[in-house]
Amino acid sequence: MRLIGRSVSVCGNRLLILRCDAAQLPRLYGEAVDRRLKPVGKVVDIFGNISSPYAVVLCYNDCPVQAGEKIFAK
Repeated sequence: MRLIGRSVSVCGNRLLILRCDAAQLPRLYGEAVDRRLKPVGKVVDIFGNISSPYAVVLCYNDCPVQAGEKIFAK
């Protein structure tokens, strides 16, 4: 289990924005889980500056993640 990043905000009902570590970028279309290993969604995009990238997770249902929560890659 690898850390993808911390949640920054939720856009709409199903898009979750994460701030990532530049040294450990997540794989595109990889599964994202919360700290309880419950599936949250899939990583669909990585954007931003090279030194401080962001990732977008498309949640399976309404996004249950709060701002500041850690999200992991399975």
